[in-house]
Amino acid sequence: MGTFLNVFRIPDLRNKVLFTLLMIATYRFGAFIPVPGIDLDAVATLRTQAEQGGVLGFLQLFSGGALTQFAVFALGIMPYITSSIIMQILTVVIPKLEQWQAQGAVGQRKITQWTRYVTVGIAIMQSTGLVFLFHNGGGGFFANVSTNLDLVPNFTIPRVLLIVVTLTAGTALIMWIGECITQRGIGNGMSILIFTSVVSSYPSTASRVRAEAGNTALIALLILFVFLTVAIVFVEQGQRRIPVQFAKRVVGRRMYGGQSTYIPLKVNQSGVIPIIFASSVLYLPLLLSNVLPADGWGATVQEWINSHLVRSTSPFYITLYGLLIIGFAYFYTAITFDPAQQADTIRKQGGFIPGIRPGPQTERYLARILSRITLPGALFIAVVALLPSILLTLVLPAQSGAIFAFSGTSVLIGVGVALETMKQIDSQLMMRNYEGFLS
Repeated sequence: MGTFLNVFRIPDLRNKVLFTLLMIATYRFGAFIPVPGIDLDAVATLRTQAEQGGVLGFLQLFSGGALTQFAVFALGIMPYITSSIIMQILTVVIPKLEQWQAQGAVGQRKITQWTRYVTVGIAIMQSTGLVFLFHNGGGGFFANVSTNLDLVPNFTIPRVLLIVVTLTAGTALIMWIGECITQRGIGNGMSILIFTSVVSSYPSTASRVRAEAGNTALIALLILFVFLTVAIVFVEQGQRRIPVQFAKRVVGRRMYGGQSTYIPLKVNQSGVIPIIFASSVLYLPLLLSNVLPADGWGATVQEWINSHLVRSTSPFYITLYGLLIIGFAYFYTAITFDPAQQADTIRKQGGFIPGIRPGPQTERYLARILSRITLPGALFIAVVALLPSILLTLVLPAQSGAIFAFSGTSVLIGVGVALETMKQIDSQLMMRNYEGFLS
């Protein structure tokens, strides 16, 4: 408690924390304001369907329940996440983006600006798709595919444009809130908003489990939650430290260099991104199946997709999901950490890894180490993503909505963001000679 009170004793840090809390409150407020021109009775049915699982249950996890309210912030932070991932991938492919990245702060501002443009474009496409989808009954978004909902009964061009513009403006406002938190608050703004969306569903889900399955099921759920939290903290903090020695050099009458440092390689270098990638790939066939014919071969394909790509207990789903997570973990790690660039940076700074020659040998050494530590990290996040869902489905089959709220994905996001935010607060406290939370 003394450390917690120290946060509010420092005026600058106190203002940052209060500003962050104000932005979070604004974000949550926008998650309960419905867009104009929708049927509120159908929205109530939509929330009930989301509690039964399905794709809608997964998507509302990242919107903090705003999607099931069909609120102004219904799209949540997902368009920006998708845009950021696309820009990171294109940086490796497009030389111009690679040049911008090498320019430092100036180039990063250009990339950020284009990320905003792409976010708005994705928001327009997603909001248009949602309007047509929920006007036509929701399709495979629901656990019960026979559900017929019409959230937009007055389906005219002006009404559709009004809803699309409102949802897109809501996404732009979320993006602005996240950037404000990053600049004037504590932590990474977008991560804080994702954390808020995930954590906001915990109390209601826990109370629903207690009301419908009893105290025993709730205690078992909390034990699983604590176990996952401890395991994720242990792995997230784990890193392989590659020692780097810098040679001594004389400039004028002074001697520089000679110190030792290390390159920290995290076991889980890619974080929760592989899970988001894999989930998007798995749900893409389900979204595309909505345009197939309702009978004949189209009905057969839809039935197979609903049986194998929606049910988390399906052996095909478990195998494919796990392999996609592992594959995307290697893919994203290769994008974010380039052994060749790192080896070249060490060589230019006059450093070397003890026992390894600078240049190509250092590059091969770093690539080999990175490949070795990525495997246990990828296997861990695959187990975290799959095991809780399987256990919850078997133990609480009637509470499939709890699968998403207390799944390994949500816990991994919550714990990871909390750790990074606490590290930033710790650094602020230690700069002012206060003891931190993690010290």
